[in-house]
Amino acid sequence: MLNNATSIRPFIGAKNFKESSNFYKDLGFEEVVLSTNLSLFKTNSIAFYLQDAYVKDWVDNTMVFVEIADVAAFWQRLVTLHITSKYPTAKIVPIKQLAWGSECFVHDPSGILWHFGTFKK
Repeated sequence: MLNNATSIRPFIGAKNFKESSNFYKDLGFEEVVLSTNLSLFKTNSIAFYLQDAYVKDWVDNTMVFVEIADVAAFWQRLVTLHITSKYPTAKIVPIKQLAWGSECFVHDPSGILWHFGTFKK
């Protein structure tokens, strides 16, 4: 089963497609425009699709976990972006130390919850 799978690319929605596109570019993702209402955002070997589609219950319940090498370095970079000033509905939550590792949280302008975490070695 799926022996040859090489990636997974979730589809996420956007309340304001242009604002969300700019938000993800500010976070460091590269945008590949696929159509007027769909873009691929990628960095290194991960990617996701952003749709110009908003269903409140769907977006409010969407969470994505991204494993990163160094959550502390990511957090420091995130703070310097001042995204909560630029995107008033976005939120960032500081690093939490947990039994499995550590993570911080980013809520995009639509409410999608991103977990950025590092597992203990």
